Amino acid sequence: MSFPPFLPYPPPRYDGTDGEVSATLRRADAKPDLEYPNGVTVDYLATGASTDGDYGLYRWSFGPEETGPGPHFHRAVAESFYVLTGQVRIYNGDEWVTTGPGDFVHVPAGGLHGFRNVPGEPASMLLHFTPGAPREGYFEGLLALRDGFRPSEDELAEFYRHHDNYWV
Repeated sequence: MSFPPFLPYPPPRYDGTDGEVSATLRRADAKPDLEYPNGVTVDYLATGASTDGDYGLYRWSFGPEETGPGPHFHRAVAESFYVLTGQVRIYNGDEWVTTGPGDFVHVPAGGLHGFRNVPGEPASMLLHFTPGAPREGYFEGLLALRDGFRPSEDELAEFYRHHDNYWV
């Protein structure tokens, strides 16, 4: 028996010798960071800003009404989905597949995808973006659109481009 081959690690980013106190904690009962009127809530578990751009991690909880984006892709970020509760339909670029608790879907940059909950059923999932783009601005912009903000077509196109969202 021997160790498996040593694969390369990224270069060190911490050069101290004793470690440091820097962990963060978000309690499960913390108030969501964003609440949509349709019952969807979003928890900002780790933002790109809080991870020095490494990744963003969000808990997305669906309300009873069917919601979620249709097919789109990102040029700059990869997106992954980990279903916590309920059923979530995820577009894999070819078809909508129903996923359940413990299912994981990874979509590389450029990969077509979308997601929707099953109507009338609560569901929640983790959304993981890498690198850590500021997706909070996108989620908050969607809320503004839902609340009646009506930008011009050019402003809306710039909003989607800025937030790396390309609809198909």
